[in-house]
Amino acid sequence: MEEIIDQLRELNEPVPVPLELPEEETLVEIQEQILIHLPFGLHEFLLKVSDVVYGRLEPVTACDPQSHTYLPEVASVAWSLGVPRELVPLCEDRGNYYCVEEDGTVVLWEADTEELNEESWESVWHWARDVWLES
Repeated sequence: MEEIIDQLRELNEPVPVPLELPEEETLVEIQEQILIHLPFGLHEFLLKVSDVVYGRLEPVTACDPQSHTYLPEVASVAWSLGVPRELVPLCEDRGNYYCVEEDGTVVLWEADTEELNEESWESVWHWARDVWLES
């Protein structure tokens, strides 16, 4: 995990308005808004690297309610499209959603079939290494 965090920090792209990392209280508020507990790996991801901008994928963020990557907004849209309610969206990708299961596994929900793809990643950190860093 630390290795992936270091790699993301190195690749972080400068942007005119940098993203912020959330405080613990902010994540509690988000859980109350979306009415679902954040899986541990996603919780940790948001606290440590949700301010990183890299590549074409834009994982969810937790600080700016006006952002198109704000977790409650992304979750609302994803769930309205048919993503199962027990999944917490991690990243929207061309209409498809990478989501985190309660046990921390990351799965891909495909919009065209409205079903989960067979591919999965053991954790948010495995997804970051195999998908986000490769994008």
